[in-house]
Amino acid sequence: MFPSQSALAGLRTVVPMDKIRANAPAAAGDDKPTGVDLYARYAFAGAMCCSLTHGALTPVDVVKTRIQLEPTVYNRGMVAAFRQVIAAEGAGALLTGFGPTAAGYFVQGAFKFGGYEFWKGQLITAVGAENAPAYRIPIYMAASALAEFAADVALCPLEATRIRLVSQPSFATGLVSGFSRLLREEGVIRGFYSGFGPILFKQVPYTMAKFAVYEIAAEKIYEAIPTPKDQLSSGTVTTVNLGAGLIAGFAAAVISQPADTLLSKINKTKGKEGESVTSRLISMSKELGPRGLFLGLGARIVMVGALTAGQFAINGDIKRVLGATGGYEIAKN
Repeated sequence: MFPSQSALAGLRTVVPMDKIRANAPAAAGDDKPTGVDLYARYAFAGAMCCSLTHGALTPVDVVKTRIQLEPTVYNRGMVAAFRQVIAAEGAGALLTGFGPTAAGYFVQGAFKFGGYEFWKGQLITAVGAENAPAYRIPIYMAASALAEFAADVALCPLEATRIRLVSQPSFATGLVSGFSRLLREEGVIRGFYSGFGPILFKQVPYTMAKFAVYEIAAEKIYEAIPTPKDQLSSGTVTTVNLGAGLIAGFAAAVISQPADTLLSKINKTKGKEGESVTSRLISMSKELGPRGLFLGLGARIVMVGALTAGQFAINGDIKRVLGATGGYEIAKN
């Protein structure tokens, strides 16, 4: 099930060591985790980095969601929207949905980052170590897409709860009450998974761009540094992760913006009786038009750029501390 040690050994033989990039410097000691233990550490690092960054950026996400849902009210830019929310509802409103955000992205981050490393290893084994460098971009994209699908199954109920709390502050007092009411009144499919199509449409291309652009950006940055990667300080590696993550975040934000807008819209209110999710999405897309689908892009670029940079930096540092250094980012010969 897991990538074989012979496959990884083959990768080490075929690809020169100065062409293999680790997310963080290897931890001290000879005993390195493998198999389930290794992937559990990847998953925990991913869970922590996603939960911390998304939780910290809850105020930005609240404002972004308000701009998307009420463009006639919040129509003077991001800073002005912050002031409007505080003036109307108090500063505490900026933390609306913090619980579902932190919990949802903890689960999602575990599946996303842990799954990415798992599927990347599986695909390296499938294509063969000697072919892996030539197929590195398809490997990055396929591994991230597979990981994201599973992550979205776990995330969708909590994301639906978060959006309902942000769009209707009186709906519930927090995560547990909001989750329970949504389940009770609308059921699993309509309440939690009406936005599953849009969230896949948003998150899968977003994650494919996020990981592929990050990997290539980090590769190019390391190539420009004269000091060998394994001789760089942990602070330098963290800085590279931040820079590559920022570039990846900007690209991912633009690619996934239309689906993010539709996701916010479809989770705002109940659908009409008998109306399918697909028909709702088509109707909303026509109503919004191309310009409307990119509402809130400025706020989202700030948010996604910052959180993606933070995620890769935190993820790399946690993996280093945990000794989870068995992963490979394959640079082309």
